[in-house]
Amino acid sequence: MNSIRRVSVVSTGTVMIRPEHAESDGTPLMWWLNTSRRWTQPRPINVYVIEHERGLVLFDTGQDRASVTEPDYFPSGFAGHIYRRLARFEIAPHETLTRRLERLGCDIADVRVVVLSHLHQDHIGGLPELAHAKIIVHPADWSEIHRRFAAENGFLTRHIDLPELEWEFISPSPVDDPALAPFTAAHDLFGDGTLTLVHTPGHTPGSMSLLARQAGMPPLLFVGDLTYDRFRLDAEKLPGVGHRRRLLASTRAVNEFARRNPGSTVLAAHDPGAAAALSAAMGQTVVS
Repeated sequence: MNSIRRVSVVSTGTVMIRPEHAESDGTPLMWWLNTSRRWTQPRPINVYVIEHERGLVLFDTGQDRASVTEPDYFPSGFAGHIYRRLARFEIAPHETLTRRLERLGCDIADVRVVVLSHLHQDHIGGLPELAHAKIIVHPADWSEIHRRFAAENGFLTRHIDLPELEWEFISPSPVDDPALAPFTAAHDLFGDGTLTLVHTPGHTPGSMSLLARQAGMPPLLFVGDLTYDRFRLDAEKLPGVGHRRRLLASTRAVNEFARRNPGSTVLAAHDPGAAAALSAAMGQTVVS
């Protein structure tokens, strides 16, 4: 019996970003943010759903529909200006996390664990629906939400630090597992090797990726916003938001892992090709 029974992707709406956001051209962030006149085509806001024998696991929670229906969702002033320039969202009533899970035949009440790749707005939107689940985040990102100018740096603290949530702060520890190379630190979520967290900083200090693997299934590596599509990742074309040196190191680590593990599928949060790539990967095997 396989521990992982099914892996799916749902999208809580779409987002348009600046081309320089998806792929840096070397221009400083605040310059392109204030001068760019172009938007990308709409990209999905992906949430990955892992049906595990220990319970339902989510990687990220998408964007909150309140962000497009409530005028005060975003801060005012300079921080508000940043968010207006950064992204444009479209989220229909049926694109909430709860409704999207229902379309899969899943009940949000069955979600046991949520892994957040990082704490930016389009990854934490489902948190108000998940008071019953354990929420996992890297402590480096948790520290960011309590710093001065957190909102200006992409962390909407009042939508994250909700009193009803159960948080668990995990920093991957050193491991001696050649199968994880080149990663040398990891955290085994359930102790059975099927779901493993690795630290992939760069987009944010605490950005994490989740590796799903079991016999008879190609490895799946969920990478959040490390990249905006697999083609850019392969070419080491980095996003325009984040710490460039760390983004490059994490990109190279992910690419090296994929090279060492033929058949691996790397799945990003806003890759328009992710759903097809996941379908193709899972079509290689029968998951019981």
